[in-house]
Amino acid sequence: MTRAAADNVAGSPKERLLAAAIDHFGRHGIGDTSLRGLAEALGTSHRMLIYHFGSRDGLLVEVTRAVEARQRAVMAATYDTDLPPLEAAAKYWDETVKATLRYGPLFFELASHAMQGKPHAASLREELIASWLPQVTELCRAIGIPDDQAETHARLALGAARGLLLDLLVSGERDEVARSADLLNRLLLMSAERGGFETLAAQRQ
Repeated sequence: MTRAAADNVAGSPKERLLAAAIDHFGRHGIGDTSLRGLAEALGTSHRMLIYHFGSRDGLLVEVTRAVEARQRAVMAATYDTDLPPLEAAAKYWDETVKATLRYGPLFFELASHAMQGKPHAASLREELIASWLPQVTELCRAIGIPDDQAETHARLALGAARGLLLDLLVSGERDEVARSADLLNRLLLMSAERGGFETLAAQRQ
């Protein structure tokens, strides 16, 4: 996205620069580009990027936050259809894989920064789970997971899915990882059909 194209995006100057950065990284990857290099690619100055984002790391955090928000919107739109749960899950997985192949390395890098308590990633430490958990919990309820178990299932789904995305980025085994994601969704549906894990545990006794 050129500066001229970014100027056509609705919003504040910061929002337009962020949109241009997301588009740029989606096309070219994150790499080790300096703040000055990013500024040149976005058609602005490094001083403007510092003014709006504080630093290169600050810009990358905002990019990650925006991409995560987009993915939550895609999830909501995908599941808010008449598609059977497994079909909706497969469709959303495909969309998630596309985003992960572009932005996944940045996500996991900044997630590690959040774990280490680095200042520029402090806000992500609060958001990486909390911003997803309510929505995934509601999806678990929607497929029939009991209310008192929905959040536990949601944490399992979120953690397992991110582990599979890390597997994808490291191994490149897209088809194998997709099969594992399908198995995860089938296990969640099985739990829902049988009344949750407490019922499953009771049945095994």
